[in-house]
Amino acid sequence: MLVLLAVFLMLPASYTSISAAAPKISTNAHASALIDVESGRLLHEENGDERNKIASLTKIMTAIVAIEHGDLADVVKVGKRAAGKEGSSIYLKVGEEMSLGHMLYGLMLRSGNDAATAIAEHVGGSEEGFVHMMNEKAEWLGLQNTHFMNPHGLDHEDHYSSANDMAQLTAYAMRNESFREIVKTRVKNVPNPNDEWDYRWTNKNKMLTMYEGADGVKTGYTKQAFRCLVSSATRDGQQLVAVTLNDGDDWLDHRNLLDFGFEHFPLQDVVQQGQQINGYPFMVERTFRYPFADGEGSQLTTKLVLTKEDSANFLLGERGRLELYVGQSKIGAVAVREDPEQAQAMAQHNPSLDQASQASYMPNATRGSFIASLKIVFTNLFFLNR
Repeated sequence: MLVLLAVFLMLPASYTSISAAAPKISTNAHASALIDVESGRLLHEENGDERNKIASLTKIMTAIVAIEHGDLADVVKVGKRAAGKEGSSIYLKVGEEMSLGHMLYGLMLRSGNDAATAIAEHVGGSEEGFVHMMNEKAEWLGLQNTHFMNPHGLDHEDHYSSANDMAQLTAYAMRNESFREIVKTRVKNVPNPNDEWDYRWTNKNKMLTMYEGADGVKTGYTKQAFRCLVSSATRDGQQLVAVTLNDGDDWLDHRNLLDFGFEHFPLQDVVQQGQQINGYPFMVERTFRYPFADGEGSQLTTKLVLTKEDSANFLLGERGRLELYVGQSKIGAVAVREDPEQAQAMAQHNPSLDQASQASYMPNATRGSFIASLKIVFTNLFFLNR
């Protein structure tokens, strides 16, 4: 639970920007972004913070809010407003009933605006109530260039997002197992008790069949937004998300963006779970990985921040946090705990240390809120897989 909590709390603030020295790529899109899902590092952005119409990419937020706040087994009853919604549709009828889980497939595979409206009314009590939930989620995630007016993405002056925000949102959503399962599905059959034939929905996202390792996520188009696409792919345990807004050659651009990310920013171990910290009776609580560009690993420095002894985290076993930097940019932090073997060895070496001292022992340092900066060359302290 503590490990999961540490990852969860880091998420909204962990998205780091592109180094000026990092490799570059261009696209045909008006705006684009590429992000590493695990670390949240932006690997590419062009006009990334510009506010644009996003068409049905909106449904990424619709889906994750519905998954988090709804019960996938719930039965959704289609109302008149949903059945009459213009635009792309899965042809729901007034009074038709379908599980929320099945309707989410219609939302994400076929981009049903009727499904988006029915889901919003069911989960949010009304379409307006659900849109409020969407905007609350955007604010919680720190999406500063995003605002929703509806759950489907039909054009509205005050309905917009940015390539960077969509990358961050999708990276967050891809951490959810139910969301991942839906958006990677190529074809879904859903029972239709009101007709002789079941629903059969084929995913509009061609990347699922044209790019090795593709596993999501959503297409979009309106007359004002033009072609929009968010795609994802996983290779060698690394997952990337690419975003293009207003791109007439999006399939090609997404292949190139994903290839670029995997080639130039491979995900590498920075510290590993259980790894000892030289000179201290501590070990790292969890593995931390980061997508370094060539040569960036040598710029890594660390700072060990001790946990105050009167804090709740200290009582729960945390002895500090190892903050990780590339140059002046913080790329993450991991909790450290007492390593019993190291603590025992240090106690034998220095018998004057009592048990309480051993837990927060720092050579030549004051215990408590002391902050120790370890300006150590990366390769001398940690093992980096290249």
